[in-house]
Amino acid sequence: MVPNKVLQEFNSGKLPPEALKSVVLSFCGSKRPEVLVGPKVGEDAAVIKWGEGDYLVITTDPIVGATQGAGRLLVTVNSNDVAAKGGDPCYLATTMIFPKHTTKDTIEAVAREIHEACQEMGVAVVSGHTEINERYTFPVICGTMVGKANRVLSADHIVSSDLILVTKHAGLEGMSILAADRPDLLGKFLSPSEIEEAKSWISRTSILKEAKVLRKYARFMHDPTEGGIIGGLSELMELTNLGIELFKEKFPIHPITRKTSEALCFDPLHLISSGVLIAVIPEEDADTALRDLARIEVDCAIVGRFIEGNGNIDCDYTEELWRLLEVE
Repeated sequence: MVPNKVLQEFNSGKLPPEALKSVVLSFCGSKRPEVLVGPKVGEDAAVIKWGEGDYLVITTDPIVGATQGAGRLLVTVNSNDVAAKGGDPCYLATTMIFPKHTTKDTIEAVAREIHEACQEMGVAVVSGHTEINERYTFPVICGTMVGKANRVLSADHIVSSDLILVTKHAGLEGMSILAADRPDLLGKFLSPSEIEEAKSWISRTSILKEAKVLRKYARFMHDPTEGGIIGGLSELMELTNLGIELFKEKFPIHPITRKTSEALCFDPLHLISSGVLIAVIPEEDADTALRDLARIEVDCAIVGRFIEGNGNIDCDYTEELWRLLEVE
């Protein structure tokens, strides 16, 4: 059991894996045979057998503290988790809790964003709960997304020699947040046009297009959020008990991100990376997968492979963003 005094010292963000396993994941209710993938560190969504050859994919994620853009982001992060499990997002239920003095226009704007994002993805909003609560000082908006899949992607299928493919570029979401929230900081070494470009990356955080291509080949896919790409790969090492040989020179890092990381002394591979997709691909399918992604104009690279024993990286869930937001 993790001591209470340790829990009280946690930073904002997701619970560290060891604490999560100890105080949350040890309490999962009744076991049911149709639950094929349940809650684990590194699993983006649950998978439930549903009829002959069909599977339900279920996930939940919150957006905390934001209103502008929060509705669209809520739909994106939840649909990403469904897509990473090889599913098509279908149904969304929401819980929206707003602080006292929130205006009708603010609530309507969030609901409209959710509606419009769902329309674009073919998702129906099927249930929800909305309230004003004076105990809250900022909004908390939660989504539960249900999708459908016709095969199960599981970390249990990963074997040594499988390759690790990464789409887009490291720290995509974290850089967009920094550009939006700390242009004063980035303006010390980036041009106004570079800051605007980084800010625009928030529009690239959906992985639906590339996930539909890669699910034909992948044994497993993962949406790396807090902890960045290294955090996501650390979760895969925990799930598989395999090591990873990382090809560090192959990692896609945008020049703007590299310039920022050099100026602020951080590792872009530890920057929150929604919009990036990690896919584990059998070696024999890698070239075909790369060609298919090139056809839909999604940048990608093979950045490592699974191996027996220890690889050249250790499990590390450090997230750089929270420190960077406080830099003076």
